[in-house]
Amino acid sequence: MRGRPDLLDIGESPFGRECIVLIDGMGADAIANYSARFPVFERFAARGALKSHFPTTTVTNLSSLGTGVLPGVHGMLGYTVRVPRSGEPGRLLNALKWDERVDPLTWQPELTNFDRARALGVTVSHIAAKRYEGSGFTKAALRGASYLGANQLSEIFAEAARALNPTPSFAYIYLNNLDHAGHESGVGSESWIAALGIVAQLLEGLLAKLPKGVRIWLTADHGMVNVGDSVIIGVENELRKNVTLIGGEPRARHIYLKAGSEVETVAQWREFFGTRASIYSKSELIGSGLLGEVVTADSEDRLGDLIAVPNGELILIDPDRIPQESSMVGHHGGLSETELSIPLLSATT
Repeated sequence: MRGRPDLLDIGESPFGRECIVLIDGMGADAIANYSARFPVFERFAARGALKSHFPTTTVTNLSSLGTGVLPGVHGMLGYTVRVPRSGEPGRLLNALKWDERVDPLTWQPELTNFDRARALGVTVSHIAAKRYEGSGFTKAALRGASYLGANQLSEIFAEAARALNPTPSFAYIYLNNLDHAGHESGVGSESWIAALGIVAQLLEGLLAKLPKGVRIWLTADHGMVNVGDSVIIGVENELRKNVTLIGGEPRARHIYLKAGSEVETVAQWREFFGTRASIYSKSELIGSGLLGEVVTADSEDRLGDLIAVPNGELILIDPDRIPQESSMVGHHGGLSETELSIPLLSATT
């Protein structure tokens, strides 16, 4: 895109038709270990390794893709974060379900890449499940494109072919079946392999049905690990002392604390977990650079007072969400290489 740095050395679009296919949860590890089962992946050339941003979760990384800025700037800092000045203990914003009391354009005011491309005269389309159209998250992170709802592969093929007929044109295609199967049954499970097969069908159909000269870019938002151990916060331990609200997700927890208790609580959590988890105070996380060099005042307000990132295959369960979180096999959000490494592959129709 004119005016934006070409950090991946992609170069000018040869035919003026570009398509990003983002498969939620398809980390580089998944490509390395399972893509050989589906020959269509052989038609895609590796274009280097990318890294997911922290936390390695959909909300944060689709926002980074959509805006072109790092999490500390766009402020989409996890699955759930506390809404500043929402009372005591405050309420959590679930960014995928949203909250009608929160204006998406105020919560995430950065211009999107879709906005920029459209201003340059590019026909920009967003192709995903119909239920996401008009959602708070779509408005916050991915606004500016013509939304083309598609629930079936046949609908995706038809909408993508239509969207990429004019030049210049750009289409963003999102599929979350693999992430869903990973959460429910685990990476490598029978249902997860079946979901990867659907991804392969998507790629085969796009290669066959899109206009000639479309460059297809295949990537993801994060990888996923299967749970090996768990700790329930405040159950059979003293971890809930001083805690007023628990946000984030099992691999990247935002912990909100009673005023003045941060130093004591950070020390307590570090003593309890040792090397099993990385524990940051808010100021330490900001200083770590994990959110980028710039962290806005809005982002700082949304961060937990304590941020807990489990290591290995550990998850931290919110005691108020035990059935939901303990039933999931696959998780993401943390800083393991499996969660961080995402693919970038390309093919041309």
